[in-house]
Amino acid sequence: MKAKRAHVVPLSQRAQEILQAARNLSDGSGFVFSGTKHGKPLSDMTLSKLVKELGFDADVHGFRTSFGTWAQARTNVPREVAEAALAHAIRDKSVAACARSNVLDKRRKMMKAWAAFNKFTTANIARIG
Repeated sequence: MKAKRAHVVPLSQRAQEILQAARNLSDGSGFVFSGTKHGKPLSDMTLSKLVKELGFDADVHGFRTSFGTWAQARTNVPREVAEAALAHAIRDKSVAACARSNVLDKRRKMMKAWAAFNKFTTANIARIG
């Protein structure tokens, strides 16, 4: 995390399954996506290169943007819940002082809906492709 603070993420069941499977590929560094140097994470440039090599016309940061746009356009989730999921800080110090909840229960419901949306979207892409 760039903010150097803990960020709790309520993962969908499918995301948890993928992470369990990824443990078999672990190099012991503690990272899900390890870099080429032991103890270092995969760089964002490596991920960007992979996305391009796979033929996707996408920017890696666009994955976060996709989530934010989905939450805004396809749900009635309050903005602050989606922002908390993205680990965005509240810039207004007086608002931040009063907003001490991580809204985890609401984020858990939202992430379950995000997983369902992606399952549906992926199935449609596979069927069309």
